Amino acid sequence: MPIYSLAIFFFVFLFSFFGGFFYSEDAYTLHSQAILVAPSFEYLLGTDRLGRDILARLMEGGKVSLIIGVGSAFIASFLGLILGSIAGYFRGNVDKAFIITVDLFLTFPTFFLLLALVSYVNASAWVLIVIISITGWMTTARLIRSESFKIGSQPYIKILNIAKVSKIKILLKYYAPILAPIYFVSFTFGVGGAILAESGLSFLGLGIVAPQMSWGTILSGGKDVVEIAWWVSFFPGFMIFLVTFSLINISNYLQQLTNKKQIQN
Repeated sequence: MPIYSLAIFFFVFLFSFFGGFFYSEDAYTLHSQAILVAPSFEYLLGTDRLGRDILARLMEGGKVSLIIGVGSAFIASFLGLILGSIAGYFRGNVDKAFIITVDLFLTFPTFFLLLALVSYVNASAWVLIVIISITGWMTTARLIRSESFKIGSQPYIKILNIAKVSKIKILLKYYAPILAPIYFVSFTFGVGGAILAESGLSFLGLGIVAPQMSWGTILSGGKDVVEIAWWVSFFPGFMIFLVTFSLINISNYLQQLTNKKQIQN
């Protein structure tokens, strides 16, 4: 059980969404007399080049980053679950259409596809959720499709089809419980990937637009002063590292549980 990883992710979640109740500094307030101040008792994590408190900005930016990560991972994994299970169950022309669609999406590197889509729209948290979801469902769908083929070859599924049991009932009652572990593994792994994708876009200036902020935009804002004010880039980068590292450990643990269950069956 990855206790430390769960504790880290839980701490980051509480820090982002509830830290403001205990730290009253505003993330948008400019302090003209405190520009690029190093971490101190007055400014625990220092200030940026406009005199804004880094700790307060990490809390505010963490909300956006986590919402984008969880939202896009949920949608992408759900799309992969639905499309993959339908392709694996119905097979035939449905499966061929699924393979062609997945191959088309996989023809382009995911990050460059993200860049292409974002360049045509004004990015916001909800727009990034949709775009990252559109570019992130393929891997989950392929895994679900492969597992659906195995389930469909089971004798009891064939009997249910001969008995003309409702296809929706078969998918929900017999496919869903078996496919659920794969969904949760993909979802957990997808949250970290989505946060990294948003951070990369924001670092390039194509992500969250001011006055909104995310860990990626804070990190991007510190790249020009990294030699004289390391703390501006270090702390948002460290938060991204903590979340992705903990989520990868959690997803690895869920994958191990899934593999053990399959071996036992």
